[in-house]
Amino acid sequence: MRFLSLFGALCLAAIPVAHAEPTWTIVIHGGAGGMERDRLTPEQDKAFRDGLNAALDAGSGVLAANGSALDAVEAAVRVLEDNPRFNAGRGAVFTWEGRNELDAAIMDGRTRAAGAVAGVTRTRNPVGLARAVMEDSPHVFLAGEGADRFSLEKGLPQVDPSWFATPERLQQLERMKAEKLSFYDVDQKYGTVGAVAIDAAGHVAAATSTGGRTGKRWGRIGDAPVIGAGTYADDRACAVSATGAGEYFIRVAAAHEICVRIRLKGETPKQAADGVMAEIGQLGGTGGVIVTGPGGTADWSFNTPGMHRGKASSTGEREVAIYKDED
Repeated sequence: MRFLSLFGALCLAAIPVAHAEPTWTIVIHGGAGGMERDRLTPEQDKAFRDGLNAALDAGSGVLAANGSALDAVEAAVRVLEDNPRFNAGRGAVFTWEGRNELDAAIMDGRTRAAGAVAGVTRTRNPVGLARAVMEDSPHVFLAGEGADRFSLEKGLPQVDPSWFATPERLQQLERMKAEKLSFYDVDQKYGTVGAVAIDAAGHVAAATSTGGRTGKRWGRIGDAPVIGAGTYADDRACAVSATGAGEYFIRVAAAHEICVRIRLKGETPKQAADGVMAEIGQLGGTGGVIVTGPGGTADWSFNTPGMHRGKASSTGEREVAIYKDED
């Protein structure tokens, strides 16, 4: 009997133990582009990582307290909007005319409700304004003066436009004009910020915020506030936030395309993200995406030298990275 008991115990020990899926996951980004080790000082590297960690703390704190994915992505993006290191909210890049014009979007995967704003100039946290559009208006997308007026009517925190301006961003615009550079050469990165999450109830959400491109003209709007291009969430598939050359992400409907590939083709989030980024690359576009969905996966894909990124989950997994070789 002892032999049989010992034999049974050894057999049980030999059976692989499946790792529990996370009950919640959050993934964030702070822009993709030309971030290489020799382009950042140790102080800059640390400042970016500190900013990403602070955003992860905000979002994961909501999820750990059994909060919703929607609250978590808004909380994470608010932190990044208030950090002048990133091109969203305070620290946003300048238009050709020397203004800071902000875009943001948020989407709830439970109902596919969404809100977005473009060209806003006085709302401290544009992601909060996007959520107000979703929850407290009959519309999905507001822009310019109308979006600013809606923000005032809803009593959202306002700031003087100078709040968003930083000397570094102004110098980028001046250098762009003086040396006739492209926005990519000036910025060295696309600074859009975003977050995606899945909560303990299995619901997903996505949020994205940006100041756009340095020197943008004629009221240009990129992919970040465009539902289905830079931001999308659907409980049936995944949540996606994108960063990069927005015109290409719009043309591919990148965020929605990733969700469709998961839902209808049965691809994994990583396969879908890599496939869409490959298509964007073939068209000449650069940037990256973050993805999460059922099962609590935490994935990203980018075709640039680096992307500010991070992830955390209920299993204790946590990672913050900048350079491609960190994968």
